[in-house]
Amino acid sequence: MPTLRLALSQVNPSVGDLAGNADLVRSWTRQAADAGAQLVLFPEMMLTGYPVEDLVFRRSFVAASQATLRQLAADLAGDGLGDLPVVVGYLDADGPPQVSGDAEPGRGARNAAALLHRGEVVARYFKHHLPNYGVFDEDRYFVSGDELTVVRIGGVDVALTICEDLWQAGGPFTAARQAGVGLVVNINGSPYELNKDDIRLPLVRRRAAEANATIAYVNMIGGQDELVFEGDSMIVTPDGELLTRAPQFVEHLLVHDVELPAATGTPGNDGVADGMRVAYHTVDAIPPAPTGPAVIGGLIEPVADEAEVWHALVLGLRDYVNKNRFSSVVLGLSGGIDSAVVAALAVDALGPDRVVGVSLPSQHSSEHSREDAADLAKRTGLDYRVEPIQPMVDAFLANLSLSGIAVENLQARVRGVILMALSNQEGHLVLTTGNKSELAVGYSTLYGDSVGGFNPIKDVWKTLVWRLAKWRNTDAARRGETAPIPENSIGKPPSAELSPGQLDSDSLPDYDVLDPILIGYVDGDLGRDGLVESGHDPAVVDKVLRLVDTAEYKRRQSAPGTKISMKAFGRDRRLPITNRWREHG
Repeated sequence: MPTLRLALSQVNPSVGDLAGNADLVRSWTRQAADAGAQLVLFPEMMLTGYPVEDLVFRRSFVAASQATLRQLAADLAGDGLGDLPVVVGYLDADGPPQVSGDAEPGRGARNAAALLHRGEVVARYFKHHLPNYGVFDEDRYFVSGDELTVVRIGGVDVALTICEDLWQAGGPFTAARQAGVGLVVNINGSPYELNKDDIRLPLVRRRAAEANATIAYVNMIGGQDELVFEGDSMIVTPDGELLTRAPQFVEHLLVHDVELPAATGTPGNDGVADGMRVAYHTVDAIPPAPTGPAVIGGLIEPVADEAEVWHALVLGLRDYVNKNRFSSVVLGLSGGIDSAVVAALAVDALGPDRVVGVSLPSQHSSEHSREDAADLAKRTGLDYRVEPIQPMVDAFLANLSLSGIAVENLQARVRGVILMALSNQEGHLVLTTGNKSELAVGYSTLYGDSVGGFNPIKDVWKTLVWRLAKWRNTDAARRGETAPIPENSIGKPPSAELSPGQLDSDSLPDYDVLDPILIGYVDGDLGRDGLVESGHDPAVVDKVLRLVDTAEYKRRQSAPGTKISMKAFGRDRRLPITNRWREHG
């Protein structure tokens, strides 16, 4: 059986940076060549970044993607890498955008893969299955391909597929079986969700069996607005054996020697399989077959849930800040668990010299909260400042007759004004610190504690915030480092401290009761009856659902934040603000 040395390039492209992304392909292809690779794979939409959203409709952007692909092929050859076949994702089009008046049936923008060799684009493949759920809107942007591309490389027939083609049965993988290919390449821009890695491997195994072929699955890493991509690239044989698996959340070149069945028949005779046309191509010369001991990529075991989420949040925050060219971040440090976790995430993502933490005490701020904020700053080494808000609040109250919740919200808004002023003056990105539970029930002040440009824990339930804090401190102890989060911040009852003796539990059920209801309603789309049948108290369910339903206008104005759950607010969960439907008790 022939052996191909595959190189899966798990890299971090940036949306819109065509030149920079092409440079990534060139540099990682050089590394692959130095490792003796015979076929190099890059992720979905590698040249444009993913997702490009409505940039698809700009014909200038499509043309730039096509031109960059052609130039990349020439540049690889100019780099002395022309003999090494490279598969790269890009944006193509064979007709006007579907939203234009001159659109043509069956033609338009394409989510595409290309195989580059000897300075030329040897073959193209257009994604067949287009996802249109959750965060995906590919039916809005792309036209589905109906042709399976098979390339004979080193005596092996290799089929090209893209991301969602793997997640649905039939189509390209069934066609690949009928075409008798030995290897199916699947390039991906598959966003992270907690425990998605547990789903991915069984899925790849099912498709490998369906195609009766080895699958080389390569996924990008990095943050893009609310999305974060974790990599988790792998190679799986037709009988389900996991040959190699890459680490999560880091750039990595996964190189592995794979024995594959020799191609049979004469290439170049196109056919039809499972309703898809099959287009055959041949790459005549590739780097020589590897000699010496086989190269083994290794197996990376999945980490604990809390570690996985922490790494996702760190990467999502780091890339949002760096790719948008912010020099630093600023956040309010209350001494509570949420701001402590956000501060620790920011320091892990950016380093303490790029994080400013501001204590904003009022007359209701407890001494222990002030001390806990200072303790966290000392533990992490961030730039710590204290800006008392009471004189500013008093100035408002001297000119406005306010009482009750209006005074509470005034304090939160004064804090927001100070943080935004520091942002304007010093160029920081303001991080907001509200968790998903608070966002769900509207337990926040618009233009107050919700102010900011990015929220690292927007998709993190309150109970998970506590778990993350405990995990981070335990991990620090394991490595002999100072735990970043004060134990007092973890152990004390949560409070907004906007009135005397205030606790979250004055307004909300305990989070151990609240979060399971929210998870069922928000993530699981359960109605009232389903939640009650699950064992939740009907009166508590009615209260929680009322809070969630009436807070949609607040959520619509909230800052973006990294998605880590199956259904994040924003791209995932889209409900009308003006909406009279209620789950009735």
